[in-house]
Amino acid sequence: MDILQPLLDGFSIVFQPINLLLVLFGCTLGLFIGVIPGLGSVNGVAILLPMTFLVPPTSAIIFLGAIYYGAMYGGAISAIILGIPGASTAVATTFDGRPLALGGKGDRALISAAIASFVGGTISVVLFTVLAPTLARFALAFGPPEEFALMLLAFATFVGLGGKDIPKTLFSICLGLVLSAVGLDIVSGEPRLIFGNIPGFYSGINFLVLAIGIYGIGEMLWTLENSNNKLQLFPTKISIKSIINTAKDLKHNLKAMLMGSFLGYFVGVLPAAGATPASLMSYGIAKMMSKNPDSFGKGNLDGVVAPEAANNSASTGSMLPMMTLGIPGSPTTAILLGGMVIWGLEPGPRLFVDNQEFVWSSVASLYVANLVALIVNLALIPVFVWVLKLPVTILVPLIFVLCIIGGYAPTQNMHDVWLMLIFGIVGYLLRKLNYPLAPVVLAIVLGPLAETSMRQSLLMNQGSPTIFFERPISLTIIIFTVILFLLPLLKRRKRVGKVTSS
Repeated sequence: MDILQPLLDGFSIVFQPINLLLVLFGCTLGLFIGVIPGLGSVNGVAILLPMTFLVPPTSAIIFLGAIYYGAMYGGAISAIILGIPGASTAVATTFDGRPLALGGKGDRALISAAIASFVGGTISVVLFTVLAPTLARFALAFGPPEEFALMLLAFATFVGLGGKDIPKTLFSICLGLVLSAVGLDIVSGEPRLIFGNIPGFYSGINFLVLAIGIYGIGEMLWTLENSNNKLQLFPTKISIKSIINTAKDLKHNLKAMLMGSFLGYFVGVLPAAGATPASLMSYGIAKMMSKNPDSFGKGNLDGVVAPEAANNSASTGSMLPMMTLGIPGSPTTAILLGGMVIWGLEPGPRLFVDNQEFVWSSVASLYVANLVALIVNLALIPVFVWVLKLPVTILVPLIFVLCIIGGYAPTQNMHDVWLMLIFGIVGYLLRKLNYPLAPVVLAIVLGPLAETSMRQSLLMNQGSPTIFFERPISLTIIIFTVILFLLPLLKRRKRVGKVTSS
């Protein structure tokens, strides 16, 4: 009852006409921000933050929270219909969403992504409401050793992502880790792997440049080669009936959806983890849990619902350390944290006591924004599906232009555009040679996070790696990592044994 009354008071604030209008406007705006490659929730919230000075802080957080939710929904749309992840959080959705679209099932992929996002968002908001104080204390117990152990857990899922050819999988992982090391050393500040002192490499390789190059340009080249001069991509139809039927069929994907929702939330709660590692980990675990893992990467709906549920759930989870500890859980919440300071609010444990109206109206707005984002997304799916019906002669130049915009927008540096084109050719060649692309992308995302937490941990313990085994949480995670790493190998050995005996 202590939670229920403040939450009801929060809903009464959210249902004020001005705030409802801000939720609707924010979700719609966020959806289109998420669709545009390279923009994403981080840039969208940052660009629109000055607008919030025109309204009270409560209305401001409601508006920005709605943009955040809308952008998380929108990232999946370009990933599915164009094969270009709108943001890093949607990369895992590309793995199976794009094959579904090319197979004439773009409507199923888009509807499933929307519903999975809604389920993940709803579960995470409920967990936020009920478990906020407890989870805040749990997140505080996570230091660099625990974060490194978590990254190892994510790396363990790579075994299940690379298919049957383990040497090629290991090569893809190593390639991604090498690319993640480009730039300045995090401890000494010395440049490394800057390829002949090229200035553009000093700031490292932008993750979106790699992702858009491999999954945008590379996919475009692959489509051109395999289109057999057909000017039409596989058409997709959309109707109310298809939405209802797809929603009913999702009962078969419920296990992956729930796994992504809970995993995403708990990863999102951890400071500096965020939605991208959560979505990638959930994809890997969904593949490990599947009875038909070989279908992943070829159009398995579990490969869409698991990461989509996870990234929406993690986006809510990342707001918990921001409000309770004053520690941003993701780049977007770091901007929201700055906004709270500008509005005169002090994030931390006292926020729940001194500014209850702000906290509970924010939580209530997440419930409303989650529902509004689902409705807006489903309503606009016919518009997005229409893009799939465009001829290749129109769609390919459109993809190319969006890739150029997505590669240039984050840094406004032509170095990244040229790099993106090179990655596109590399991605195309890797695909022709049957090297898995997913481990490359995952390694460049998690590599910097793993390196930072590892080196911080070693500095804490005078260079001794025993720190990872002396702390209960990190030791527990490492044990799970070993189990996850060995599980696919044991399954493979079991299958080989059955074949030999027969």
